[in-house]
Amino acid sequence: MLKQTLLKAVEAGAAQLTHFFNGEFKVSNKEGINNLVTEADHAAEKAIFEVIQKEFPGHYLLSEETGEVIQDSSFKWIIDPIDGTVNFANGIPICCVSIGVEQDGQMILGAVYNPILNELFFAQRGFGATLNDKIIRVSDKTEVIKSCMVTGFPYTYLDEPNGPLEVFTKLIRNGVPVRRLGSAAIDLCWVAAGRFDGFYEHKLNAWDSAAGFLIVEEAGGRVTDFEGKPYSPYQPHIVATNGKIHDELVAVVNGGELRNL
Repeated sequence: MLKQTLLKAVEAGAAQLTHFFNGEFKVSNKEGINNLVTEADHAAEKAIFEVIQKEFPGHYLLSEETGEVIQDSSFKWIIDPIDGTVNFANGIPICCVSIGVEQDGQMILGAVYNPILNELFFAQRGFGATLNDKIIRVSDKTEVIKSCMVTGFPYTYLDEPNGPLEVFTKLIRNGVPVRRLGSAAIDLCWVAAGRFDGFYEHKLNAWDSAAGFLIVEEAGGRVTDFEGKPYSPYQPHIVATNGKIHDELVAVVNGGELRNL
């Protein structure tokens, strides 16, 4: 029942994303330059809430636009109605609906749906990860220097040692291809599918990564914070990889050098 409701919820949100994509809609700005929220974000969130609250009215909800709908429940739905809003607002088809389901503090289900590219990623803890119902696995690269990486940059830039620009510069100056897609949920899913070998970011919110990190883990990858500790979506730092380059990438984001140079 949870799985079916999750899939219905991401489909309901995706229907709104598709409806508004490349159309006319109202756009406003949140904290920071170009940190957008659109009419479509609110419409997608409303559609998602309606599906979940019809089936599970007592469940706790945490969503990017509304915030917390607090309930005394062991289940929490963590929702990003449109991840990649700047892409969406500019007609760039790298955007998605992302929903994770947590039970007693453990993520048990995750779904990320990009209807523009017709890609639905799904994972259930202990049962693997799929893309459009086909099993996916992470890549087998063993060195960062030979990997294809992806990252993102926060809207409110923090000038800190080994910050986003410093790590990015280190990687690209050493010839490592690093992409910036603009959707953390899709970044994570593309690591899970083996398209990227690793992803790191300095400042995420729970709704950015809740579904995606489970999808990576269930595809055979590894996800931690910057200290290499088990990942929690309630802290800002993330490193997600195929597992084979993980320790090296953690070292790099903490100021270390790449191997085999």
